[in-house]
Amino acid sequence: MVMAARPEVDVAGAPVAAIDVLGLAGAFAAALARTALRLPWRGPASPFRNIAVATTRESVRSLMGYMTSLPIDEFRALEQALDEVSRLVLPPFVKAQGVAMTSGEVGDVPGLWFRRPGHEPTATIVYLHGGGYIGTSPSMYAVFMAHLARITGCEVFVADYRLAPEFPYPAATEDVVAVLRGLTSAGIASERLIIAGDSGGGGLAGSVLHYCNLNGVEIPAAVVLFSPEVSLVLNEPSIRENAALDVLPWNIPTNPYLHGFDPQDPAVSILHQDLSKWPPTFLSYGGDEVMRDALRTFATRLTEAGIPSETHEVPDMFHVFPFLLPWTEESQTVYRQIHRFLESAVPGFES
Repeated sequence: MVMAARPEVDVAGAPVAAIDVLGLAGAFAAALARTALRLPWRGPASPFRNIAVATTRESVRSLMGYMTSLPIDEFRALEQALDEVSRLVLPPFVKAQGVAMTSGEVGDVPGLWFRRPGHEPTATIVYLHGGGYIGTSPSMYAVFMAHLARITGCEVFVADYRLAPEFPYPAATEDVVAVLRGLTSAGIASERLIIAGDSGGGGLAGSVLHYCNLNGVEIPAAVVLFSPEVSLVLNEPSIRENAALDVLPWNIPTNPYLHGFDPQDPAVSILHQDLSKWPPTFLSYGGDEVMRDALRTFATRLTEAGIPSETHEVPDMFHVFPFLLPWTEESQTVYRQIHRFLESAVPGFES
């Protein structure tokens, strides 16, 4: 259920949404023009790969900048249009990987299941999509989730948790905790559960673990994080140093989600949590991220807390590159590393 389908959410009408689609097309055209002027074939790899990376960087940055400039009802209308395009275009790519995508509901929370037909899943991954706590939907993640299901052998449930500003903190945390409880009530042991997420979804995974540890809820066996938002203070030097290199805008919005809540509270900031009760953790991020410094601190704190962890900082890559550039060798390497990590972190894990 994309946010626009929820009865509590206001959505702009079709004429306004059509104008916004045209505006987005113009933003993309401007992004491509800027990319061409910056000699995108130059870089650390082949010209083709360098052009693809540069084009993706500028396009995603333009998408985020344009959408967050809109009133919220127009934002939701445009998000709905992108969700509909994803539902139409992406399923053949999911099927091509030998993965089935079906709608479902766990703990009264809607979402999408990704499973390999005829294959007994090795474990269950609860995946929390990114989008800065304010946007995107499970269907937009279809290809990435198909990769994850195919390579790990796990079944993957992408929770369609509530988003801000209509539903600020703690709505999303409540939804994901309900999913975990729903799965364990259905007979899936916590030892066979993995929580994963990227960007805001990665930060949300931290909020969920914090809640579980404080309230006696069984935590999953492992955590897999791609460029998680481990801090919402956003005051590290890399915010400025990598601003021209990352896909994220330099002015990352956090107020819609926090809605006055303290950004340094452990409930929303992984860097301010007691990490000693975390399960084994896999962390991947790019060296060109604006949040690089915070992620380095997080990796250090995991080690200091004695948590079995595996960290991969990939040079010359930006925010959530395994999702945005799944075909690159860097992303394929990350997928293989996840499989090896789960084999060591989850008891009895077999692909």
